Amino acid sequence: MKWMLISEARGDAAVGQPCEIRGWIRTRRDSKGGFSFLEVNDGSCFGSLQVVAPGELENYDSEIKKLSAGCSVVVRGTIKPSPAEGQASELHASELRVLGWADPETYPLQKKRHSFEKLREWAHLRPRTNTFGAIARVRDQVCASIHDFFREESFRYVQTPIITASDCEGAGEMFRVTTLDLDRLAGSGGPVRYELDFFDRPAYLTVSGQLEAETYATAIGRVYTFGPTFRAENSNTSRHLAEFWMVEPEAAFFDLHDNMQLAERFLKRIFDDCLKTSAEDMEFFDQRIEKGKIEQLRGVIDKPFVHMTYSEAVEVLTGSGETFEFPVAWGSDLQAEHERFLTEQHVGGPVILTDYPSSIKPFYMRLSDDERTVAAMDVLVPGVGEIIGGSQREERLEVLQKRMAAQNLSEENYWWYVDLRRFGTVPHAGFGLGLERIIQYITGMTNIRDVIPFPRTPGSAEF
Repeated sequence: MKWMLISEARGDAAVGQPCEIRGWIRTRRDSKGGFSFLEVNDGSCFGSLQVVAPGELENYDSEIKKLSAGCSVVVRGTIKPSPAEGQASELHASELRVLGWADPETYPLQKKRHSFEKLREWAHLRPRTNTFGAIARVRDQVCASIHDFFREESFRYVQTPIITASDCEGAGEMFRVTTLDLDRLAGSGGPVRYELDFFDRPAYLTVSGQLEAETYATAIGRVYTFGPTFRAENSNTSRHLAEFWMVEPEAAFFDLHDNMQLAERFLKRIFDDCLKTSAEDMEFFDQRIEKGKIEQLRGVIDKPFVHMTYSEAVEVLTGSGETFEFPVAWGSDLQAEHERFLTEQHVGGPVILTDYPSSIKPFYMRLSDDERTVAAMDVLVPGVGEIIGGSQREERLEVLQKRMAAQNLSEENYWWYVDLRRFGTVPHAGFGLGLERIIQYITGMTNIRDVIPFPRTPGSAEF
């Protein structure tokens, strides 16, 4: 007898076929007619399959009538058309075997609805809920779309190091990696002897794979890195994680215009794939998490992105008559409230801002001819604000050296990065997209801790 995933068994094509399903009980309802209705879900799709278990089954009284949420079962029977509204088919059981019991007195995921905050305490169980199962499937789809998109755009997947000695962003908020005995160091009160450490120097968990990706872009053309990154920012907001995933394409011979076009195609492809392949999950998010989410995503897909310089944006914001929590002035970084005003009220769609002041951007962004701005870009979308940040990179040796000196960065620590400008330098560009940030946007979830399987935040690393 064929083992079917519930995603297969719920389809019209399965009607009339004998099959076996394997999954977990969501609910059990007993009928006065001497049979039970079981809702079984295996995670392959959002919906469950209704199982009709007749009282004639050998273990009906001893096991089936004792089933509760969380129990795992194997059910054999025949798929038949369902008379119930909202489901095409149901499984009429000829055999049901219980694999694992879940005590209803102690299993936390019973009928009572728990807050997302409470569910974070059960990160090992929350994927069994409708919301977190749907998030997991959408996250999987987004990851698949990322790889598919870049493969079709002739980018090569490069794995950049998680342990690094360089700070890409220059903010200093990095986790230290060491094999030194920290207890002895604390007791000694003396200086750290890095020559005794594993790497013979200070080493950290990476905040970005960009700099290393540039080495491969300037050798094989178009590359992207996709993996975990880390930031030791002591922040407990709904927008911050200590461990998160980043996708970072880097392309030789690209300028800022090429970069913007790539970012627009990229976002539209991801959103379109989600709406097409995760329709049932997206319908759930649209109805239960954020009303109008599907329409919002469709608007991003269908509308061309509006381009605007940072200076133009500042003029729009200062002339808007709006009262912002953070004042707007040329030379200051834009906040989420400013970005959302631009996308939601001024433009009514996605915006790409370019040409930011050099004083608020990292050393590797290409200095413009006016020497006040850099060839940076931020992609802003309604509902969130910035979702992608990138730039054309500084390929001129002397200019890069001056920028590093101005930001008090030691050229000795970045000697290999500077070398890329000494030997066959070329214009190149890239951007970064936080995976969790885009999952938040797609699903409408308000807290970033709910779109990563096991959130790492200050004081939280239990699972």
